Amino acid sequence: MPAAAALGLTVTLLTDQPDAHRRACAKRPELPPPDVVACDVRDFREVVSRTDRLGRPDAVFTNSDHLQVQAALAADYFGLPGKDWRAALRAKDKAQLRRSLAGTGADTVRSAELGPHDDPAGPALRGLPFPCVLKPREGVAGEDVVLVGDAGELAARCREIRARRPGAALVVEEYLEGPLRTLETLGDGHALHALATFRTDLSPLPHFIEERLTLLPGPPLPHATDALRQLRALGVGFGACHTEYVVQGDRARVVEVNYRAIGDQCDLALADALGIPLFEHILRTHLGERLPGRLGIRADGRVRVEYVCADRGGTLTTAPSASETEHDGVRLVYRPLRATGETHPLHRTNRDYLGVLRATGTDQGRIDRAVEEFLAAQRWEIMSWA
Repeated sequence: MPAAAALGLTVTLLTDQPDAHRRACAKRPELPPPDVVACDVRDFREVVSRTDRLGRPDAVFTNSDHLQVQAALAADYFGLPGKDWRAALRAKDKAQLRRSLAGTGADTVRSAELGPHDDPAGPALRGLPFPCVLKPREGVAGEDVVLVGDAGELAARCREIRARRPGAALVVEEYLEGPLRTLETLGDGHALHALATFRTDLSPLPHFIEERLTLLPGPPLPHATDALRQLRALGVGFGACHTEYVVQGDRARVVEVNYRAIGDQCDLALADALGIPLFEHILRTHLGERLPGRLGIRADGRVRVEYVCADRGGTLTTAPSASETEHDGVRLVYRPLRATGETHPLHRTNRDYLGVLRATGTDQGRIDRAVEEFLAAQRWEIMSWA
């Protein structure tokens, strides 16, 4: 929204949660309020129909994991620049992602898709090695992603996930062991820029909760060439994309492709560190503008993003409020993600985040010290349920 305001754009927001968005926009009175319009945004036909009644737009854009295909189809319907809906589908559908990478020869990860009623002991999984990773085919935020060690555990976890997600398809794939990295890219359909790489620190297995992201120095960005090759094989090359991969020797083994900007406030930290109008660039691509040949990315920017995670279910009774400080060349921004008094179960996903601390500067040592000192000085307390 600030980027749209900076570009002088008038924004119409289609959403299936209009009241929540109106409340959120009211908290930012310095920004021009968007026209919030109720719409079943998960149905591309409703998006096209509602947009057509409002009048032909100059661009169709979403940063939602769930709505990339719908936005791509709507943009194509109105003859506007946008992502290829096929590439958006390949990225969202984790089973299709695996089939597409294997089918193009870009990379092969042994995997199988389980329909809502398929037997996890059936022939589809024959020969798949253990341990393996079980995940929803179209999941987000690490929800219900778990490492399983044998056939019995696989069957038990399938039952648990299906109880929470009736009718959901699942994917079982070989476990890619190695350091986890991300590649952040931005393209205009012609040029595809590799912006940055993060190192991702995860929680202990069997769950995959992101606890810390650290921007790696570049250029050159490690393994970017191999990761870009696989993205091109998927048809990814327009707008922002956040790709996660595991490093195995000199190879980048893609874990998942999120065809939108990196989230959980890493995008805000990244824009600060790169020193470019990142969000304006993203919107300009959807307006049909070509990106500059050189984006002017600064090479000395450093970032650490730290997530404070709940370790138990219960009521959050003590937590720090939002803050923003700058000292010794380090900018620290803390934002709570859960208010005191809220009661939640333990999800074992990114939904357990209590708050996020993002630190930017040019000296990694100073950044690390500032983060450690901030975390040591704060208290987060949860009253567990009886």
